[in-house]
Amino acid sequence: MQIVIISGRSGSGKSIALQALEDLGFYAIDNLPATLLGSLVDELRDGQARSIAVSIDARNLPHALQRFPTLLHDLRHRKVQCQVVYLTTDARILLERYSATRRRHPLTRNNRMTLAEAIDQEEASLAEIRDLADLVIDTSRLSVHELRGRIADQVAERGQEALALTIESFGFKRGVPLDADIVFDARCLPNPYWDPSLRDATGRDDSVITFLETYPMVDEMRRDILAWVERWLPRYLASQRSYLTVAIGCTGGQHRSVYLAERLAHDLAAQHPSVRLRHRELGIHLSRLPSETPPTQEQDDHDHEKES
Repeated sequence: MQIVIISGRSGSGKSIALQALEDLGFYAIDNLPATLLGSLVDELRDGQARSIAVSIDARNLPHALQRFPTLLHDLRHRKVQCQVVYLTTDARILLERYSATRRRHPLTRNNRMTLAEAIDQEEASLAEIRDLADLVIDTSRLSVHELRGRIADQVAERGQEALALTIESFGFKRGVPLDADIVFDARCLPNPYWDPSLRDATGRDDSVITFLETYPMVDEMRRDILAWVERWLPRYLASQRSYLTVAIGCTGGQHRSVYLAERLAHDLAAQHPSVRLRHRELGIHLSRLPSETPPTQEQDDHDHEKES
């Protein structure tokens, strides 16, 4: 039996994630009291529901959330395959979402705290679940369709991989991805942005690639990052990690970080065929990479259109 536990901040997309799993054949339950997890497994173990998705969040009673670590341990001790997926969103974006929709936050219904205070209190109450999460997804800049795609790709279709490895590029000016496990900073490298002819291109374009590869330090950083990941990845595997996101950032997330993420993902693909590549600022998410050479721009655009 497989059970996926969706948790996270109100307004971060938990309902969308749960609906996506339901559409993929999961038996889905929203707002399950955490203390009923064991009873739910007992009820459904011998039935037709082999894949279950439940949402557990701050609407639970405090004592139920406090017992969550023990409840999860008991399920795994009973050989139930459990995944905990935590959705998070930048607090400023949550404030904007609630202001735009005029919905009430679950913790403000007693009118004793402001929206900002409720958002902070909710994050604190869910801290233990987040700490135990197998996968954290930052939905701050994900569309509904992108979130559904991430759930389908990383959760429902994950299969029996020992570790799901994602390489992600991003721009520091928009903040470090909240779901990044390891972060490398490429802002010390020469910046193609200052060449007017390259300003509108990306690290996937030949013009930018040629520019960056004229500087030995760029390849030195690529090789150093690759060596670090290859050295420590077995340790993460040995620690029973299910997911690992390696993020590479530059100022805008368009040139240097994109180039390095592309090279790193394709370098790793030979030994880790299921490596995923994500360019946050470009809105590109690839779940399958050829192991020989990076794909052409035309091929990647076609793959991205199919996944979208």
